[in-house]
Amino acid sequence: MADKSVLKKILDKNPNEPEFHQTVTEVFHSLEPVFDKHQEFVEAKIFERLAEPERVVMFRVPWMDDKCEVQVNKGYRVQFNSAIGPYKGGLRFHKTVYLGMLKFLGFEQILKNALTGLPMGGGKGGSDFDPHGKSDMEVMRFCQSFMNELYRHTGPDTDVPAGDIGVGGREIGYMFGQYKKLTNQFTGVLTGKGLTWGGSLVRTEATGYGLMYFVEEMLKAKGHTVKDKVVISSGSGNVSIYTVEKCQQMGAKVVAVSDSDGYVYDPNGINLKTLKRIKEVERGRIKEYVKAHPKAKYTEGCSGIWNIKCDIALPNATQNELDDKAAKALIDNGVMAVAEGANMPSTPKAIELFHKHCVLFGPGKAANAGGVAVSGLEMSQNSMRTAWSFEEVDAKLKVIMQNIHNAALEASEAYDRPGNLVDGANIAGFLKVADAMMAQGLV
Repeated sequence: MADKSVLKKILDKNPNEPEFHQTVTEVFHSLEPVFDKHQEFVEAKIFERLAEPERVVMFRVPWMDDKCEVQVNKGYRVQFNSAIGPYKGGLRFHKTVYLGMLKFLGFEQILKNALTGLPMGGGKGGSDFDPHGKSDMEVMRFCQSFMNELYRHTGPDTDVPAGDIGVGGREIGYMFGQYKKLTNQFTGVLTGKGLTWGGSLVRTEATGYGLMYFVEEMLKAKGHTVKDKVVISSGSGNVSIYTVEKCQQMGAKVVAVSDSDGYVYDPNGINLKTLKRIKEVERGRIKEYVKAHPKAKYTEGCSGIWNIKCDIALPNATQNELDDKAAKALIDNGVMAVAEGANMPSTPKAIELFHKHCVLFGPGKAANAGGVAVSGLEMSQNSMRTAWSFEEVDAKLKVIMQNIHNAALEASEAYDRPGNLVDGANIAGFLKVADAMMAQGLV
């Protein structure tokens, strides 16, 4: 039996970090049959080493707002594990960012990146700076100051950050420009770049498309298909928008989306053109949807979205948004599959209920790996100084997501957790990283 004191020691060493505790606890319990079978991993303390970042960089970010007043934020980069490749993971700019949040995201990223089959280690970073409400010039000054420190710790063969919440094409552009100025190098040091200066096609669509490719494989394994299914997708940002797009291409109907204020239910199916206009062009709130579609209904508050009857539920917004109460509502309404487009959006109790009631469940580190997969493909294109067509990248993405599902399913069966894709994904990702760590010695 796995030594539970190992987990306790890790949690005690990292107090007041509930998100990090949640993900480490989940992964540890998934890996118990691995520890029983591979004593060499236990003796080498692979899990303890995996749960400790190789490097954490914290720095101040001073910048000047449009009123010529000096502002100061915190900046972070958690370089978690480089056993299988350079650190890879997003930068998050949001007022909720703190070290424990980034450690949770970085730890998840190690296993997620391993599952893609691409040579990428795990990392995460960001700042408590919130770009919302800031002018372009304020965002630029912040990004330049942020990169004045971060550039020392990154590089195409060292650490390749990407975007995340609060970091889109604008922010990536400002940071890339500053990196280029500081280093006098045009390299693939960031992903999510513009198409005219090293970016990859499909990057915008990647997480939403990849999520649906994973769901398709999940259903196929049970003799079902996405076609004609009714779908709920929480959130209305990049992931949810392109989930809606891919669902429609596959013949499914998304009837509800949300934002932090509330949700919209449209029994005729969410109109993709309207959704894109509101969120991508106008940067508005989802409640504006009903102005163009009066038969749709807007409801204040987000949690009620899970009370809508559906075949497939996709939590695509934020961590722990789908709790046991929401899971019970979905189960009572006959949901057949749930897959996570966000990072850890389902609570442990919710996941337990889904497994108990035989609901197909795709964990985020597997189901939402499409974004980092295409980031990895962008890195490859940058290294080769070439660019692939939309169809080429999309085809590669689909194969990667199919392989991720198959690897998780096979691992779950090999370690006596048949059909449990949470355990399967954790095991498959861990084994790849653990083998590399064993081969490279005590570093």
